[in-house]
Amino acid sequence: MMQELPSDEEVLAAAKAVDEDLKTYGSSELFEGAKEVGIKHAGSVYRLKITRQGKLILNK
Repeated sequence: MMQELPSDEEVLAAAKAVDEDLKTYGSSELFEGAKEVGIKHAGSVYRLKITRQGKLILNK
């Protein structure tokens, strides 16, 4: 049975409560329907993936 994930609004509200200075993005904003995005950092490209279980994994 799949567990229902919190909405982006719920995640953003929780992040705001933890650290109001933390720049925060909703996953739907970042992924725009894709399952994987690239992040350029210090000359390398990292891959941020959504797993089948709805978790995030960052790989170099």
